[in-house]
Amino acid sequence: MTASLPRQAAAPSEPARPAEDRCHRIHRRALTLLIIVLLIGVPAGYLVISANQSRDSGKDKEAKYSATGLTEGWPSRVQRRLYQVPVPHPANKVAYYETNNWKTSRLYVQFQTTNVGLNAFLKKLGVSQEQLKKDDIAISDRDQDVTGWTFAGPGARQGPYWGFVHEQKNPQPTHDVVVNWGNPIYPMVYVVARTVP
Repeated sequence: MTASLPRQAAAPSEPARPAEDRCHRIHRRALTLLIIVLLIGVPAGYLVISANQSRDSGKDKEAKYSATGLTEGWPSRVQRRLYQVPVPHPANKVAYYETNNWKTSRLYVQFQTTNVGLNAFLKKLGVSQEQLKKDDIAISDRDQDVTGWTFAGPGARQGPYWGFVHEQKNPQPTHDVVVNWGNPIYPMVYVVARTVP
């Protein structure tokens, strides 16, 4: 007769975790989830807000310039070379507009620069600051209407204004230039370059 081995007693089941332990685990998971949401959600939210503000700002600028016919940004190199408008570096608030017809082609350009940038611009035109005349609004009313530039009367930008006409023989362009020194550190420059085909 073979002796049978005694049956092993079943292992006692693990004691139930106390309620405090379960509560601690739930709090820890909730905290982890909150941290993940903050780490991902906050930067993502910031990017969305920033993108919307940038888009709205771009729309505002586009609306502002389209109302005047001007296009925000620099004229192409070809335009700058053809009309001999050397926009200096540094420059901001740059905008331009070109018109062409059988009689005259015009490039309208505006930019804000430093006094050093203004001198560089004038030097490349072959003129100096001494040729600027106080209160000489060299840009015609017709050209002001095309661009929405206003140099006198209601709605005029702050002066003082200085201007000159840089005449050249065809086929070289003629430049009508107005400089607004309302901000003496960063003058605003307005140029109309005309060529006759």
